[in-house]
Amino acid sequence: MKDDADTPRRLGEIGLNNFAPYLMNRIMGRYNATLRADMAHQGMSTPKMRALAVLAVIDGILIRELAVYAVVEQSTLSRALDGLAAEGLIRRMPDRDDSRATRVFITDAGRATFERHWPAMARASDQMFHDIPEAEQRAFVATLQKILRNVRRNEF
Repeated sequence: MKDDADTPRRLGEIGLNNFAPYLMNRIMGRYNATLRADMAHQGMSTPKMRALAVLAVIDGILIRELAVYAVVEQSTLSRALDGLAAEGLIRRMPDRDDSRATRVFITDAGRATFERHWPAMARASDQMFHDIPEAEQRAFVATLQKILRNVRRNEF
């Protein structure tokens, strides 16, 4: 017979408001919805802006790494990169060590586009942490980093 300790509690027993994946999805859904209007005003999509945000911090990375960091399927990212390249916001170059791989670089125009959007991202982030002491914020981010290490499939 199966031990009751091996049986996971049902979602109804846990409750949605105590189930971390549900809470994380709701929070990110609200964050993304808050940013959509600003992105649309700038002619940006979520995949394009995520790519620019990552490239603003980690420039010249491989497309497969960019897909992981930007949390975008590689096929969706490829279309977003086509648009960003056509707009002169990024450039792609073959990797020096692997001719089959491509690196992506943000251009000055891409950086300027991201910097125009950054205040909206910062405001949305600040709103999430409204009335939460800085020590709690740091502890929360440290916990999120641990969770990411537990679930990630890449070394980054």
